[in-house]
Amino acid sequence: MIKLSLDKTDKSEYKILCLGAHCDDIEIGCGGTLLHLIENYKKLVIYWVVFASNEQRASEATTSTNVFLKEVPEKKVIIKNFRDGFLPFHGIEVKECFEQLKQEFAPDIIFTHYRDDRHQDHRLISDLTWNTFRDHFILEYEILKYDGDLGIPNFFVHLDEALCRRKIQYILDAFQTQNNKQWFTEETFRSIMRIRGIESNAPSKYAEAFYCRKIVF
Repeated sequence: MIKLSLDKTDKSEYKILCLGAHCDDIEIGCGGTLLHLIENYKKLVIYWVVFASNEQRASEATTSTNVFLKEVPEKKVIIKNFRDGFLPFHGIEVKECFEQLKQEFAPDIIFTHYRDDRHQDHRLISDLTWNTFRDHFILEYEILKYDGDLGIPNFFVHLDEALCRRKIQYILDAFQTQNNKQWFTEETFRSIMRIRGIESNAPSKYAEAFYCRKIVF
């Protein structure tokens, strides 16, 4: 069963698995939380796995992880080249990737997509996360989009404004191919964090939100 341990200190080791269907998903969904963890815990081990990419997008993802994880000495970045939008049709191969991850890494925290996300790639990654890691602490992140599929999250991480600015700037700088999309703006990324900050009464006004389905204290 999933357990929340409160006995770890800033010197304890945390193993974190970050899963994203596409090259910018992890950064958008939980980039601020990861930066917060990196600032507060010096012994992080991070596995960062992206499933859909092409040569250009993979290059952007590498640039992004180099910035987001620059202060993390122990990390592994895996960027697969499945076709964007077609992950469910590569289900066997994607499932095999998860099975390999389970053998390689035993995370304390897993960040993955929201179960009810309307993007088919996102839903598959979320479903396989729960199917593969059945005894782990899993947080599902959200990505604002046209589909209007935001839910009511129940787990919040408060972020200060400086950290929010860093997250947003890192994303905008790294993913140049996305800048022509009308939603890929500073205003978009800031607005969702501001809304979640209001909902969780964040002292610094901003927060990232997650869906936590099972936890034992």
